[in-house]
Amino acid sequence: MQAGLVQTFRAFAHNNAWANHRLLTACAELSQQEFEAARTGFFPSLQRTLNHIYFVDLFYVDALEGGSLGPKSWANEIPCPSLAELKPAQAAIDRRLIALCDALTPELLDGIVRVHRETRVQTERRDRLLMHLFQHQIHHRGQAHAMLSATSVKPPQLDEFFAAEEAPLRGSEFDELGWTEATVWGK
Repeated sequence: MQAGLVQTFRAFAHNNAWANHRLLTACAELSQQEFEAARTGFFPSLQRTLNHIYFVDLFYVDALEGGSLGPKSWANEIPCPSLAELKPAQAAIDRRLIALCDALTPELLDGIVRVHRETRVQTERRDRLLMHLFQHQIHHRGQAHAMLSATSVKPPQLDEFFAAEEAPLRGSEFDELGWTEATVWGK
């Protein structure tokens, strides 16, 4: 069962990067003013919400890699003010997360990760931390998706998880990302 679980985390990492790619590609159609515009959400703009996703990813991926960046990850609440800056930065952190998940073994899933918080170092099992990170990303992408629906840009579909029969529908995006179905599924 653990070997199957490792593959599940690998697939989640790829699905996460694909969803980010889809969402940021759609948002790139917005003007800078629309990107920054106040909207209803926990972080009240697309700019702030998508930057939040980015720096929280940076925080957790650094910890998963054994780093100690900690709260310095969000020292700047808008590290990427424009989509032109955010899209490649998010893609880079997504590639790091994929690399982490591609290197997983059942033993590593059970391993402990040190997460540098402001006043302490939290210890957490790697599998739990990854599940937390994926849930966080899904949650905030959903908020960004809702914000985008209040613009003239049609929000992309984000509620898919690589159905086999729908592979042709994502082919061009996989080409953009440099992937094949075998990249995701290891077959």
